[in-house]
Amino acid sequence: MTSIQPLVEVRRGGVAESTHHGVAVVADAQGRLLHAWGDPDLLTFPRSSLKPFQALSLVESGAADGLDPAHLALACASHRAEPFQVTMVENWLRRMGHPEAALVCGPAFPAGEGDLVDAARAGGKRRVFHNCSGKHCGFLSAAQAFGRPDGYEAPDHPAQRHWLDALSGLIGRDAGALPRGTDGCGLPALAMTVSDAARAAARYAALAVPDARREAAVQRVLGAMREHPAHLSGRGRPTEQIVAAVEGRVVLKEGAEGFVLGFVPGKGLGIAVKIADGATRGKMAVFAAILGRLGLLPGDRAAELARVVEAPVLDSNNRVVGEVAALPLP
Repeated sequence: MTSIQPLVEVRRGGVAESTHHGVAVVADAQGRLLHAWGDPDLLTFPRSSLKPFQALSLVESGAADGLDPAHLALACASHRAEPFQVTMVENWLRRMGHPEAALVCGPAFPAGEGDLVDAARAGGKRRVFHNCSGKHCGFLSAAQAFGRPDGYEAPDHPAQRHWLDALSGLIGRDAGALPRGTDGCGLPALAMTVSDAARAAARYAALAVPDARREAAVQRVLGAMREHPAHLSGRGRPTEQIVAAVEGRVVLKEGAEGFVLGFVPGKGLGIAVKIADGATRGKMAVFAAILGRLGLLPGDRAAELARVVEAPVLDSNNRVVGEVAALPLP
């Protein structure tokens, strides 16, 4: 099988200018691969797509008791540091009694142009602006609940070991033995095959977990992601658009370097997409096209969604001069 295949085409004036290759996989909770485009055994880093699994440390430690679903969604977020997200992070830190410096993630600027300008005028980069600051609040909370408030970034910290144990059950082997690197936010990053990511998402969506306690935790996280999709990225962003289009029947989490992971609770399916060159553009169009292929959206609505979730190609006057389009899935 070819390791990667064409998934996205960038067109200017109707002519294909660039092509992004990658891998996309759909799996069920029994571990079967229902669809695979490219090599499902491609090894890669799902990056922030693993945050819904990491959030299990927050919930199962008891640290999430008293938090509302919006906080759980923020713990799964790769946010844009929009004002409502920054306020939530600040309040969460205040509630824990920790200064901003307690977050391991480094200082950053907000993603939005206006918010960035405001931040620069107010003093510059801050840790609360980092797109992973919600996840770090989650780990900091869990670390306190586990009785080891310092060093939550260490691979042997109880908060890290806890979610790895949960992931092990979902992939069917020791997740601690997976290849490991360091994520951009300073926490451990795991590498796995695209197929294992899809299988883990399918079993998570199907609540295929060992006991009622974990089942309740997974339901809380999925419910928070469904209820607050804007917290996962930002208002009006593709994640929110997709969840709205499918009326909450699918939730998803983006990761850096062209990864996106989808959870389909009603069908017990997992969807994983990896753009091989790490491009951000195109992956959400591919994800939307897969929703159409699975019958989760009518074909015409899936095609329209695939267009909506990708920014068009613009010239310097902000005129549309091209498009980013998902290629037909054979």
